[in-house]
Amino acid sequence: MSRNDVTLSGVVTELEPLRYTPAGIPLLTFRLTHQSRQVEASQERSVSLDLPVMVLGDLAREMAGLTPESNVAVRGFLARRSLKSLSVVLHATAYKLEME
Repeated sequence: MSRNDVTLSGVVTELEPLRYTPAGIPLLTFRLTHQSRQVEASQERSVSLDLPVMVLGDLAREMAGLTPESNVAVRGFLARRSLKSLSVVLHATAYKLEME
């Protein structure tokens, strides 16, 4: 099986209210803003990105208690936003609150 396992920490931004799919499944979306220093080709560089995150099911209900500016580490997988889109979304399968 091919690997698609991502762990990313950052600050929650643009947190949408919890909503439900037509099938009644809880759905939460937010943006995760990440900033860090990484080493590439023996050189240190600054990395900054914003990534949309989608959470479904019981985990969406649990994460609905987050607030903007919450520091979290999110684990999940990457997928296209939709069949016709090239935009990428991180589908969260686990998270952990982090201290700043």
